[in-house]
Amino acid sequence: MKVLAWMRSNRWSFSAIGVLVLWVVLSVLTSHFNLNSLSGVATSASFLVIVAIGQMFVIASGSGNIDLSIPGVMTVSAFITLILSEGTDSGLLLALPAVLAIGLTTGAANAFLVVKLRIPAIIATLAVGYVLDSATLIANRDLDIFTVSSLLRGLSSSKVAGVPAILILAVGLIAAAGIIIKGTSYGRTLMAVGQNATAAHLAGGRVGRTITVAFLISSVLGALGGSLLSAHAGGAFLQMGEPYLLQSVGAVVVGGTLIAGGSATALGTFFGSILLVLIVTTMQVSGWSSGMQEVVQGAMIIAILAAAGSGIGKRSA
Repeated sequence: MKVLAWMRSNRWSFSAIGVLVLWVVLSVLTSHFNLNSLSGVATSASFLVIVAIGQMFVIASGSGNIDLSIPGVMTVSAFITLILSEGTDSGLLLALPAVLAIGLTTGAANAFLVVKLRIPAIIATLAVGYVLDSATLIANRDLDIFTVSSLLRGLSSSKVAGVPAILILAVGLIAAAGIIIKGTSYGRTLMAVGQNATAAHLAGGRVGRTITVAFLISSVLGALGGSLLSAHAGGAFLQMGEPYLLQSVGAVVVGGTLIAGGSATALGTFFGSILLVLIVTTMQVSGWSSGMQEVVQGAMIIAILAAAGSGIGKRSA
């Protein structure tokens, strides 16, 4: 009972156990799945971690907030990275500020629609995502270079002392997010806003600014993720960010962040991302079709959301 109580207070442990269970299952199904293979899965999951951390901040802000513009900002950032860098490291110095500007502009637009115009986040961010998709179509006409900067390729594919650089970056983001949530006034305010925005406002919290920062973090990390993904994939293509919409939400809720807001776990998001990648890997090894893989992921996320939703009304402010 003490162990179960500890797990309930540390919700990331459930996704961590899921990772271990699936690792064992894959080891049984394939004789060559070992610790090195798990490291490879963690590398693939690192791209999802970068995006999911931003989604976590938005979901933690409560009020049903969710960022549906992530696929759009990832895709357009990937195109802009290739177009402006022209495959050179010197060009990357021009591309990265542009990618950062895209992330900040997208986050500001989302926050303006949600905070100032009081449009539900699911509608506002979806609309912004459509605008970004249109921008991607325009950028696609100008993309005639598929060479990736060696510096960006190294960050997405190289290893440091045997550890993938992208995994080190993801772990660093997890640590930073954990410190922000647990050890800063912004993190405490974000949790308070997610639990009860009215109470947080009466207590002196700046609700609008807190939610705005959450959307800015999500969009900037989404833009960074798209830029890194272009190097990993060796190019950019339309709708390349689409898989990260469902998976970013899934990694957050599977990792233990409350969908109602007010409680978040960065470590859980990390394990949730690895768990989702392992689930897909297991289905691929078993020969499941891509369509069935999407169905299973969607059903799993719906089940978790339903279980979480049943306890929302029981929570006290």
